[in-house]
Amino acid sequence: MRATLIYGAGDIRVENVPDPVLHEGTDAVVRVLRSCICGSDLWPYASKPAEEQGDRIGHEFLGVVEEVGRDVTGLRRGDVVVAPFVWADNTCDFCREGLHTSCRNGGFWGAGDVDGGQGEAVRVPLADGTLVELGVGEDSALLPSLLTLSDVFPTGHHCAVTAGVNERTTVTVIGDGAVGLSAVLAAKRLGAEQIILMGRHEARTDLGREFGATDVVAKRGEEGIERVRELTGGDGTHTVLECVGLEPALDTAFGVVRAGGTVSRVGAP
Repeated sequence: MRATLIYGAGDIRVENVPDPVLHEGTDAVVRVLRSCICGSDLWPYASKPAEEQGDRIGHEFLGVVEEVGRDVTGLRRGDVVVAPFVWADNTCDFCREGLHTSCRNGGFWGAGDVDGGQGEAVRVPLADGTLVELGVGEDSALLPSLLTLSDVFPTGHHCAVTAGVNERTTVTVIGDGAVGLSAVLAAKRLGAEQIILMGRHEARTDLGREFGATDVVAKRGEEGIERVRELTGGDGTHTVLECVGLEPALDTAFGVVRAGGTVSRVGAP
């Protein structure tokens, strides 16, 4: 099959690699229908030292189950599934607390002998705990939208849930990228009464308004902080969802959070 491998900064190749096969009874093999590039894929693309042996890359994908191991009970051939950005058992204490990236038995796509998501097929370890059946056919027009469930929307949702967003909270979302917009959508779904989106890209902030932002603040630094304070009667918001990851964004978060409020940070530069 064909898959992407990264050999160093700026050096990604599509090559022939062995077809995935089951290693354990808890594995499944998924034929990939959709995959995408995450912002975090750009880190090794920009800085990875050159190596003779390429590494598989990609952690956002959905596809069709082609084969399941003898111990897999929740999936069957033909299911259309989405994979989150890590594989996990979904039973350990960390998973039960919603911290699947710290799963005691899990790991990351493309690490060791585990396939990356940017290929024609993927061996999925701990398939019952990792894959989520989507309930659509492989020709569904929703597939591009459902692909956001692999990483970007759950990141924004986790940010909002961790901050305790509910119908009684006011929210500031810092950042109008994909994660920030997902955080706006999550805050709306959780019932937030006021959602202030801090961003300066009009096309994105317009989408943020569609997703539920009640206010948009394009100013940055002290001017931006002052504007959020004006919008909240001088108090700031109960929760701040920091979705940028740079130090100025964190400074802004502490500048706009209400006394006793919560800053939830998932931004990655």
